[in-house]
Amino acid sequence: MRNIDWRGLVIAYLFFWFFSGLCHALLLGTGATGFTPLRQGAIFSALWLIPLVLFPRQARPIAAVIGFLLWTISLVNLGYFIIYGGEFSQSVLFIVFESNPAEASEYLGNYFVWWLVPAVIGYSAAAYGLWTRVRPLDMPTQARALTLVLLAALLVLPPLSKVVRKREVNVETLAESYANRMEPAVPWKFVTSFVRYREQLAEVNTLLEHTKSIPPVAKLVDFHSGKPRTLVLVLGESTNRQHMSLYGYTRSTTPKLDARRDQLAVFNQVFAPRPYTIEVMQQVLTFADQENPELYRTTPSLISIMKQAGYKTYWITNQQTLTKRNTLLTSFSEQADEQVYLNHSQSQNSYQFDGDVLEPFGRFLKDDAPRRFIVIHLLGTHMRYKYRYPPEFDVFKNKDGLPGWVTDKHLPMINEYDNAVRYNDEVVSGIIDTLDAAGSTSLLTYFSDHGEDVYDSPDHDFIGRNEARPTAPMYTVPFFLWSSAQWQQMETRKFVGPNNPARNRVYQTSHFLHTWADLAGLRFEGFDPSKSLINPAFKERPILVGDPANPAGLFDLRTGLGTPTAAKVN
Repeated sequence: MRNIDWRGLVIAYLFFWFFSGLCHALLLGTGATGFTPLRQGAIFSALWLIPLVLFPRQARPIAAVIGFLLWTISLVNLGYFIIYGGEFSQSVLFIVFESNPAEASEYLGNYFVWWLVPAVIGYSAAAYGLWTRVRPLDMPTQARALTLVLLAALLVLPPLSKVVRKREVNVETLAESYANRMEPAVPWKFVTSFVRYREQLAEVNTLLEHTKSIPPVAKLVDFHSGKPRTLVLVLGESTNRQHMSLYGYTRSTTPKLDARRDQLAVFNQVFAPRPYTIEVMQQVLTFADQENPELYRTTPSLISIMKQAGYKTYWITNQQTLTKRNTLLTSFSEQADEQVYLNHSQSQNSYQFDGDVLEPFGRFLKDDAPRRFIVIHLLGTHMRYKYRYPPEFDVFKNKDGLPGWVTDKHLPMINEYDNAVRYNDEVVSGIIDTLDAAGSTSLLTYFSDHGEDVYDSPDHDFIGRNEARPTAPMYTVPFFLWSSAQWQQMETRKFVGPNNPARNRVYQTSHFLHTWADLAGLRFEGFDPSKSLINPAFKERPILVGDPANPAGLFDLRTGLGTPTAAKVN
């Protein structure tokens, strides 16, 4: 150990770390990401010490060659951070390759900053300065062998131990574990981002090709055919209505929606079918439901139906764009005529505020298409909650307005969640204001994909979502409508205001397609008026929750019938 050239190793390591670490330190310092990418980038920067240890006398020229490669690729990460303030990911590649040169140059021109050039010069000078201090690692053979063993242990054991602990030791899980750990380090971020972009794009394209083979709905009738109108669907995320003052929560978490309460049709007993976004959207946007979960593969989507009805379709999302988990969502968004992807973050634990949806939404409202259908998919109040709102919405800081059971353990997360709900109120109200100002015949529907248990169930000891141990807060979601004055003059059915006759109907969003068709004035083969929340023929059904892949495990959330976990549902 005494013969190891620790000083030389540290200098060489700092040189290699610089190309990954500086950018991650900037991302962490600005709150764009958490600590994990910085830590993993720091570990796998040590990989480049191995060739220097193997060939110690050629350490400087080897470091120069490797360093030039790392410098070249790291400029992409650094430039992206300087221009956009975020982390480069496969979602960025999706946007780059989906844009034409004119769009890309226009977008770059809007965000280019003059100090990018001196920043790159300074960055390059610092890298060169570190390289000049790299020296030959002249160590005895035994010391070099021990150094290689230590490096191998540092790089190999942590990912391996994680796979072993999960008892999933196979080639695929090992490769995935190492790729995830190596990704934050240059050049692996670019390599893995490109590989994952290609894999997930291929899956999206496969889904889109399959969608093209699905026949349209039969016997489509549009009662408003040819009439100009704008229909907007706002999909929230992880928002539990029990934390909204619009639904009686003691804290003023939705002041702007509260102020326009008389303009809204608020529904009080709406539930999600599942506590996970993708699985919910499979049902919300298609004919699938808890009893027929596979219909999303064989029936038209809501986007397809609206296009068939003559609407120009748009999709604005602040969700992550092209990840392994979100591939199905991207296949839905790609069915629209135009898309805007705002969230290019590698991690959900990064700041990406929903207020960014307002600019493209306002732009789409100026489109000359007479009939528009716009989907806005928010990041809402997704965990971690502190990343969902800007500093000026850090309103709730103590126990004011909270029940007596709240302790110091509960308080930080509850406050962060309530602040996120308050910012969500700001964004959703801003969408309504923008739509109202457009002066068109328009209707907006808002609901969240699922809820979130923020210590709300009686034991007050759980936060998040777990389908295996369901609680009511995971499924209780807000659901309301807003319509313009022109729409209300046209619509004979009156739902707006506190006397909404359907406000207390018990309903599950797995049947949303039928409600939407009813709102839009559409009829087609397969439309079921008893599944429409606003139809006189509405029929109340059990609120089935659980994994539909195991039909025996489905049960009515309100009664707990047919499940041994019934006593846990609160």
